Amino acid sequence: MEIRKISNKNIVSPRGFTAGGMHCGIKQNKKDLALLVSEVPASVAGVFTTNAVQAAPLKVTKEVVYQASKMQALIVNSGNANACTGKQGLIDAYEMQSLAAKKLAIDPALVGVASTGVIGEIMKMEPIRANIEKLELGSTTEHGIDFAQAILTTDTVMKNTSYSTIIDGQEVVISGTAKGSGMIEPNMATMLGFITTDANIESDVLQKALSDITNVTFNSITVDGDTSTNDTVIVMANGLAGNASLTPVHPDWDSFYSTLQLVAEDLAKAIARDGEGATKLIEVEVSGALCDEEARKIAKTVVGSPLVKTAVFGNDANWGRIIAAVGYSGATVDPEKISIKIGNALMVQDGEPIPFSEEELIEILKADEVKIYVSLGQGEGHGLAWGCDLTYDYVKINASYRS
Repeated sequence: MEIRKISNKNIVSPRGFTAGGMHCGIKQNKKDLALLVSEVPASVAGVFTTNAVQAAPLKVTKEVVYQASKMQALIVNSGNANACTGKQGLIDAYEMQSLAAKKLAIDPALVGVASTGVIGEIMKMEPIRANIEKLELGSTTEHGIDFAQAILTTDTVMKNTSYSTIIDGQEVVISGTAKGSGMIEPNMATMLGFITTDANIESDVLQKALSDITNVTFNSITVDGDTSTNDTVIVMANGLAGNASLTPVHPDWDSFYSTLQLVAEDLAKAIARDGEGATKLIEVEVSGALCDEEARKIAKTVVGSPLVKTAVFGNDANWGRIIAAVGYSGATVDPEKISIKIGNALMVQDGEPIPFSEEELIEILKADEVKIYVSLGQGEGHGLAWGCDLTYDYVKINASYRS
């Protein structure tokens, strides 16, 4: 299996994709309108928020994913979520779809729509109508950067990643970009993730792969426990690499699946690292659970605990907060078999506290990445989850989000 991470590449790196982004006037002075296009209709897969309140663009995009089963373009805006906007919101989402289709001279049924930003405000359509024709599309790195910048809200950095692998002797590239910083508790959360590939694969096969991968990547991160109305992850596969159609029995299936998972994991971790006001990425690894699902459940509970997150922010090696989160996770645990490490420092072994150096733990907790290991000693289950510390700045950002 040959998988290679590609530096300085982004969403337009696979064959046949172009993109662009610009400031149209939804936001005051930052890029806020983006367009992603495939040269040909692409196989498509999508996962969406589990929030019962879902934004208008999700209805439009779900129709493309689940009914047309092909997507050729995706129009995205930031600054307004077009959520909780009633009948007018749906009219506006369909108009965005129609405007993009008209610009590209393609069937509107092949155009997905995604929005992110403030909930409950009617979309300002005039800036989109007036400027969509001005969107410049291209396949350069700069065009991909314009797209990535135009989808951001409170993010502090762009989130891009690319990998390549070999399938049927051909190089296949999988690239992704994402946004997400707050209201992150996926199943899904306020996050948009867009992945492109030139691999040849049917939509139903791609959908199964994305759904499985989402469980161990995007659904394994949390920033603040809030589940948004707009979360969307889309994968477009246009087949221009020319490989034989991929299925789980294809000899190179593992290479494709693993590469797609790496792209999703990179994006998920980048979102967790860029949590609003965050200073550290927290990774929790759980082993010895009864099954993988229980291990992930425990890992996500620990990384989502406000008390654990604030302890990490304050460089406080308070392992009591960690073991408490393990206990209330709802998973099956035996307190007398639990062991806990922060970094390389063992703090609890078989339920018993182990003397540790406060000075050593403070240095470990000062790092940009803090790793917590929990061993349960009950089975073979393994799981990972990612999150960030909870800081004073998180409160400041969210106390003034609409101002």
